[in-house]
Amino acid sequence: MEQDILDRNISTPLAVSVSPHIKSGESVEKIMWTVVACLLPPLILSIFIFGIQTLIITAISVASCVVTEAITQKLLHRPITIKDGSAVITGLLLAYIIPPGVPYWMPILGAVMAIYVAKHLLGGIGFNIFNPALIGRAFLVATFPVAMTSAWLPPIKHGSLFQYMAGGVDAVSTATPLFILKHYGISGVIEKFGSLHSIYGSFFVGWRPGCIGETSALLLLLGGGYLLYKRYITWHIPVSMVATIALLTWAFGGERLFTGDPLLAILSGGVMLGALFMATDYVTSPSQPTGKILFGIGAGALTVLIRLKGGYPEGVCYAILLMNPLTPAFEQWFGPKRFAPPKGAVK
Repeated sequence: MEQDILDRNISTPLAVSVSPHIKSGESVEKIMWTVVACLLPPLILSIFIFGIQTLIITAISVASCVVTEAITQKLLHRPITIKDGSAVITGLLLAYIIPPGVPYWMPILGAVMAIYVAKHLLGGIGFNIFNPALIGRAFLVATFPVAMTSAWLPPIKHGSLFQYMAGGVDAVSTATPLFILKHYGISGVIEKFGSLHSIYGSFFVGWRPGCIGETSALLLLLGGGYLLYKRYITWHIPVSMVATIALLTWAFGGERLFTGDPLLAILSGGVMLGALFMATDYVTSPSQPTGKILFGIGAGALTVLIRLKGGYPEGVCYAILLMNPLTPAFEQWFGPKRFAPPKGAVK
C-alpha cells in the first residue's frame, strides 16, 4: 500500500505557481488601503493651502479611475477588483501631480489614459510596464501643456496662522519655485519667497505653489516612513534617488539654475512624492535590492538632467517613466539564482 502511494506521488507532475511562494498575514488589499491612508494628510493640507477645489479635483480623479477600472474589467471579461484600492491609489496620485487650478474635466481624461490604456491595455493588473498615474500626467502635459504648466495657485493667507506656517514667507507668486529657479535663478526665488532660511522651512512644511499633493515634504516623509516601518516599501529606491538628485545638483547645478543647492532642489518639486510613492510601485520597479538602487540612481540622474538641460522645469515624472521599462532587465540581471539546473544541462 505504501509503495503504491509513493509511486503515485512520484508519477504525479508538480504544479508550480507564480511567486510569491511565502505567505504572510498581509494582503494586497490591506497594503493598498494603507498607502491610501498615508496619502490623505497631504490632501488635507492641500485643501487648507489652495482651497476646496483641490478636494473636488481629487474626488473626480479617484471616482474616474474607479469607474474606468470597473468598466474596463467588465468589457474585457476580467474579475472586477475595484475594492482592492489600486484604482483609488492611481486616482490620488494622478490628482497629486497636476496643478490645483486645472479645469475639473481634465482629471477624467487623465484617469481614462491611466487606467484603460496604461494599466489594462498594457498588460492588466500586475503586468503594466509604466506607472499608470505618471502616464496620465504625461498625457495631460502633452495634450494641454498650457493648463498643466500655468494653472498654479498661490497659498491662501490665513492671518497669523499663515505667517507661522509660512515662516514669514509671503508666497504670492503663481509660478512654481522650480520654474523660477530655472528661469531666474536663486535671486528670483529669494525675491518671490524670501530668504533661503525661511524658504527651507516653508517649503518643507508645504507652503508653496505646486501640484496638489507634492508640496509638503514633511507629510510625505511621515507617510513614506510608515510604509518603511511596515516594510511595504524599502529604503533602496527613495534614498538612492534623493541622494543622486542632491549630489548631481550640488555638482552640476551652477549659479544660474539651482546654485548647487541640493536641499532647495529636493524641496522645490515632486521629488519626495515621486521617490516614496511612485518610484516604489511594486509592478513597475525592481524587487531586488541592487536593482532598486540602480533604478533610484537612474531616476535621480534623469531628473537632474531634465531639470538642468531640458525645457521642462520638473523631471521626476519622465525620469521614472523612462526607468520603468528597465525593470524587467534589472530583474533578470539581479534576480535570485535558480535552484534547479537549467533545461538541457548535463546531469
